Amino acid sequence: MSATPALALAIVISGRGSNMVAIARACASGQIRARVAGVIADRQDAGGIALARELRLPVAVVAAREFPDREAFEGALRTAIEASGAQLVILAGFMRILSPRFTQVFAGRMLNIHPSLLPRFPGLHTHERALQEGAAEHGATVHFVTADLDAGPLVLQARVAVRPGDTPAALAARVQRCEHIIYPRVIGWIADGRLEVRDGTVHLDGTPLTRPLLVDESALAPSPAPA
Repeated sequence: MSATPALALAIVISGRGSNMVAIARACASGQIRARVAGVIADRQDAGGIALARELRLPVAVVAAREFPDREAFEGALRTAIEASGAQLVILAGFMRILSPRFTQVFAGRMLNIHPSLLPRFPGLHTHERALQEGAAEHGATVHFVTADLDAGPLVLQARVAVRPGDTPAALAARVQRCEHIIYPRVIGWIADGRLEVRDGTVHLDGTPLTRPLLVDESALAPSPAPA
């Protein structure tokens, strides 16, 4: 095991926090060289708060409804992130659009995971939209966050075949299983110094990616712990 300090993460959530749990477990098991410095929720009733506390993770609540406007909320959110000492911000089911000013502060240091094969189906209700349009495949995308919604530099995608008779819930469950693998994987690449974004282009092991990496659901398995 390298003596390099673990990468400090601030995980920002709005809901159940399933990706937060997957990332925290990957950190705790040594699968990735990172640690959760703080979990920050923008809702008092976010289900992930209880899960984070069960995992003995530091938790802060920055409830958006308690602030008069987005600027005040984002100022408090930034303070909470910086107070945690985080080096990388992880949006995990965070359901608010961040301002250009906020995203610029954390440019190159903030990731999101989106439940579609971006650039297809940005925004909400991706599983329903994929089924309505008769898509043959669907999936999830890890990307860096910019001021443009779901349009930052793409890193890694997991592809899921749409099955006959699929419902939004069934499709969502398969996509989410993939999310729980590819999100920690990308964080691990950053923690190991292998991945960065420069001038709007993602570089992995020093090589620019002209398109996101793509893996099929059937090929996904949790990454082994580092030697």
